[in-house]
Amino acid sequence: MQLPLEIDYRNVQSSAAIDEAVRKRVTRLQRMSPRLVGCHVVLEAPHHHHHQGNAYQVHVRLTVPGAEIAVNRGHKPHEDLYVAIGDAFDAAERQLETRMNKAREEARHDGSHAP
Repeated sequence: MQLPLEIDYRNVQSSAAIDEAVRKRVTRLQRMSPRLVGCHVVLEAPHHHHHQGNAYQVHVRLTVPGAEIAVNRGHKPHEDLYVAIGDAFDAAERQLETRMNKAREEARHDGSHAP
């Protein structure tokens, strides 16, 4: 099943290469957790006048049954959009793994099967 993926560009020029980089990372998340039911990614470059170029920020919101996982990497902007994408998705993977471990632990305590 194809995961609903929404990519929003804010003050960033969209491109097929950027879309592909995001899709590859989302596919990796899907392999981690087949229960992933949605993903919304915002790629943005704030309207600040930097002397050194843009500082890109990436926000990722994942939806799994019963929860949302939000990654806001705005506090750590990058001058390279692909680095910002990688950083945000690395954080999303860590949060998803934590969520999956917590769900497995709760299932063990309940005596039911892990999600």
